[in-house]
Amino acid sequence: MNIQLRFFASVREALGTAQESISLPAEVKTVGDVRHFLQQRGGVWAEALAEGRALRMAYNHQMTEPATAISEGCEVAFFPPVTGG
Repeated sequence: MNIQLRFFASVREALGTAQESISLPAEVKTVGDVRHFLQQRGGVWAEALAEGRALRMAYNHQMTEPATAISEGCEVAFFPPVTGG
C-alpha cells in the first residue's frame, strides 16, 4: 500500500523531513501500525515517534486514534500536541 506521510513542528525538525511517500507492507493496516513501522527505522525515527511521547496523529486531515484503518493513497500526519505558526 502506498501512502503519504506528513510531519509537523518538532517532529519535522527531529526527522529532518516534512513529507514522504512510502510503500507499506501488507501487515501495516492502521495509523498506529504506521507509527510502529516508522519507529523500526531506529535512531531519530524511534525517538521522535516513541510510544511514550505526546504525539497527535491525523488521517486525511482529520484527528484520529491509532486504531484508525488506513487505505491506499491516504495521508497520515504526525505532530506534537501544540504547534505554532
